[in-house]
Amino acid sequence: MRVILYVGKGGVGKTTISAATAVRAAQMGYRTLVVSTDTAHSLADAFDLNLKSVPDKIADNLWAQEINVLDEVRSNWGKLESYFANILKKKGADDVIAEELALLPGMDELISLLQILRHSRSGEFDVIFIDAAPTGETVRLLSMPDMFTWYSDRVASWHNSTMKLAGALIKPLMPRNNVFDAIPDITQQVELLRTTLTSPKQASYRIVVNPEKMVVKEGQRAATYLSLFNYPVDAIVSNRILPENSSDAFFSGICERQREYRDLIYSSFAPLPILEVPMKGHEVTGIKALGELGMEIYGEQDPTESLYSGKTQEIVKIDGEYILQLALPNLEVDKVNMVKKGDELFVEIGNFKRDLLLPHALAARNAKSARFKDGILHVHFSN
Repeated sequence: MRVILYVGKGGVGKTTISAATAVRAAQMGYRTLVVSTDTAHSLADAFDLNLKSVPDKIADNLWAQEINVLDEVRSNWGKLESYFANILKKKGADDVIAEELALLPGMDELISLLQILRHSRSGEFDVIFIDAAPTGETVRLLSMPDMFTWYSDRVASWHNSTMKLAGALIKPLMPRNNVFDAIPDITQQVELLRTTLTSPKQASYRIVVNPEKMVVKEGQRAATYLSLFNYPVDAIVSNRILPENSSDAFFSGICERQREYRDLIYSSFAPLPILEVPMKGHEVTGIKALGELGMEIYGEQDPTESLYSGKTQEIVKIDGEYILQLALPNLEVDKVNMVKKGDELFVEIGNFKRDLLLPHALAARNAKSARFKDGILHVHFSN
């Protein structure tokens, strides 16, 4: 069972790419589900079909779904939500406000992932492709397993200690069915979710970019934060590549600028494979057109397999010192030059140049030294 997420800045074409890949996988005989976790659903538009909030079969071996977060919250978080909402109402909160405040921050995102976990464990599908929300929301979505575990531990601790100290006094105020009994079950599901999403055998993350400066920067940021949470990125999809043979001076100028950013994509994300997708002169909608695009992207390659094995970057802490480790297996050992500006680190090794976006933990520190050994660049940051 494989779960493959397409992430990236809004508007780069994640929906089309994930839908095209799903159609291609279905054509290869895999029982395939494609799911949208973006609240601004457009998966139905890509297929030019009406989709449901449950998996809906739309072709041989192919199911599609646009998750209805509100329905999921009610069915999975209903008891606790109702309990907290009633407490807020008794405190004088308006009904609508109480319902809103009763939801834990990020619970809607977590519920979406838990439904995907259920699909992955059901045995009904061989692969699930996820059309994820824009990068910032996706990073928050993927951090929810850790955040929820932290939160639930404290809620459970508070509940247990309160019941020990004043159980006889507050017991009459508690509901007959203890709503806090739901927390361990949800926590167990979250731990399974975390295991699934960080396993290279089970999950892959593919960052979709366009050859534009701001989009590439957003993709670099996504790669950095995914690596922090140990989510395995296995490819970069460079979408909307323009044809280069044009006699028009204006169009040629645009292509020339795009070529620079295409080079930047290859240098920024090495050693990840780059899948280039040509710009189409028409909208790619419907199963037939999506299948043709999927074939163009992957050819005879199996899109359900992991396209890259290993970590491209990792942050470790040794004796109180942070070390950023970058996998650069195809480079020869040479002098390493570094320049740090704010949250960016510019690295030069011979003719190789890399612009890295640093997480907050490293952005506030100085890069003091670097060494290149066995295809790994080790950058040491001051305490």
